[in-house]
Amino acid sequence: MKEVTIVCDGSSLGNGKGKPRAAAVAVLGYRGYWRAFGEFLGEATNQQAEIAAAWVGLKTLREPCRVKVLTDSRYVVETMTGRFRKKANLDWWSKLDEAAKKHRINWQWTKGHAGHEVQEVADKMARLMAELGRVDEKILDEAVAEIGVREI
Repeated sequence: MKEVTIVCDGSSLGNGKGKPRAAAVAVLGYRGYWRAFGEFLGEATNQQAEIAAAWVGLKTLREPCRVKVLTDSRYVVETMTGRFRKKANLDWWSKLDEAAKKHRINWQWTKGHAGHEVQEVADKMARLMAELGRVDEKILDEAVAEIGVREI
């Protein structure tokens, strides 16, 4: 099985107030090379955007892989490892469960805004896509190009 790292983050501008604008970004790493994928979610909460970010990364994989998922969302890690129950956002959890079922996943929490280079890219791109109201592949590609070749 291929070993892949997914560093993901979601952002909801206005989180639950008025008309929030949310986006999710996953940065996938394989053998030191990185590629970013994003999804504009429209009116979603921050929790939903965090779940969606992991889903975006996992649904991109074309074959079963061993995956290390790094997220700054304890909500996602604790729920996916069975320590929290799924009580809300059930449609989002269902999507993530479906995308996760064919992979062997190690869910890891990483502190946000703490200098983790790839996590900072995911965070910045999620906020930018939420602001833009769309996914911009060129901006994602440029952001990942700054990471260069590196293993995590």
